[in-house]
Amino acid sequence: MTEVSIPRFELGSLISPETIELDLKGANSDEVLQELIEKVPAIADEPESKKRLLRALREREKLCSTGVGDGVAFPHCRNALIGLVQKPVIVFGRHSQGVPYGAVDNEPAKLFFLLVAPTVSQHLQVLARLGRLLRNPRLRKELLIAERPERVIQLLGDAERG
Repeated sequence: MTEVSIPRFELGSLISPETIELDLKGANSDEVLQELIEKVPAIADEPESKKRLLRALREREKLCSTGVGDGVAFPHCRNALIGLVQKPVIVFGRHSQGVPYGAVDNEPAKLFFLLVAPTVSQHLQVLARLGRLLRNPRLRKELLIAERPERVIQLLGDAERG
């Protein structure tokens, strides 16, 4: 069996100031998902793609919450949505009070990392790397107080290289 090579990339290259919202307003998980979807650049002017992504995210949440605990959620689709994006995209959102998200520890989610990827292998690779990084309580604390999108990018880059 031939092993498929997955291109190596830094998480910082998948996120930009335009894909970061430091002040999510949604009162519930559905409203937060809609806010996050609005930040996906590839579908900014495509209402049908936004609906398709929201539908897929809702279906994924019905299977099992992507709230992983410690105030973190990784909204993502169960499978890659082929043709939606050309490269993986991370949308980061922060909610000051947090919203109930069905996490195993029952804590509200405050840090959201929406992941949209064109292939299953990229999807899994990015999700695994985000999961490893966000286990770090110091990183989570720093992300909660970051004042600018550029600081979020720097924190993720430092944590990944660290």
